[in-house]
Amino acid sequence: MTHYVTSHTSQSLHHLVSRRPDDAALRGRLRELAGERRRFGYRRLHILLGQEGMAMNHKKLFRLYREEGLSVRKRGGRKRAMGTRSPMMLPDGPNQRWSLDFVSDALNNGRRFRSKRAFRADYALIVDSPSLT
Repeated sequence: MTHYVTSHTSQSLHHLVSRRPDDAALRGRLRELAGERRRFGYRRLHILLGQEGMAMNHKKLFRLYREEGLSVRKRGGRKRAMGTRSPMMLPDGPNQRWSLDFVSDALNNGRRFRSKRAFRADYALIVDSPSLT
C-alpha cells in the first residue's frame, strides 16, 4: 500500500503528498495515556489502546510515539534525609559507641579474604572474623 502520491505542478518539479489518514484523535489519546501512566512504554500503551478499540500495528504506534516526543519517565532518585543533622554525642563511658569495619585483602597464593571488625569508641579491636573466599 502506497502512502504517497506524486503531484505534478510542473514537468521539472515532482513532490510527494501524504495519503495517510489524520491521526489527531489517536495522538491525543496516546498523549493522555502516556501522561496518566508515565512508566508505561509504547508496548503497554499499545495494549491499553487496543482495549479501548483503537487497534493498530505496533510499528505505527511506535512511529507516533516517537513523533510525539514521548518516552518512559525515569524513576525518582534515592530519597535523602530532610533537615539538618545533629552532631553525634561523644561517649562519656566505655561500651557506649561501637563501629564496624569491613576489610579485604589477598594472600600470597592469590586467595582473597574479607574480614569484619568491631571496634569500641576507644578503638580497641574486639572482634575480628575473617572469611576466605
